[in-house]
Amino acid sequence: MLGAPYACGVELQGDRVVLRSFCEGDIAAVAAIGREPEVARWWPDLPDDKPMRERLERGTGFTVLLDGEVVGFAQYWEEDDPEFRHAGIDLALSARVHGRGLGRDTVRTVARHLVRELGHHRVTIDPSLENERAVRCYEAVGFRRVGVLRRYWRGPDGRWQDGLLLDLLADELD
Repeated sequence: MLGAPYACGVELQGDRVVLRSFCEGDIAAVAAIGREPEVARWWPDLPDDKPMRERLERGTGFTVLLDGEVVGFAQYWEEDDPEFRHAGIDLALSARVHGRGLGRDTVRTVARHLVRELGHHRVTIDPSLENERAVRCYEAVGFRRVGVLRRYWRGPDGRWQDGLLLDLLADELD
């Protein structure tokens, strides 16, 4: 069983993508993706150095690779309280690869890892309610809507925006 934090270079194999544990050398490529308008709309801090270094130190982030090229970033977090134990996923893909099924492949790969390797029975994801592309992606993997999180996150424009909580139980995966 792999444990976190991961050393640089650990890989998870998806159907089309490879998820490589986030490394120092990935910061510039992921930050560039974070500056794309379609990504920055949902991930305003992705190109910022401090949050990127914090993600690196946690060791729970992955660079998303397609044919060896960096096309995104995925991360997970864990709630380890035995009464509420579960994990969550975050994902950002370059706009140039949207609509190709890579988000589904990435989310499914991370979810499988969280369930099969780290023993979680439940995985959550919480996109902006307005991010319809992301919601469709997560539902295609099997995530189900739990409810709306009102005024859940502050967008780049400073406005509080609603989030959508979705979850996936281990026996619903695949």
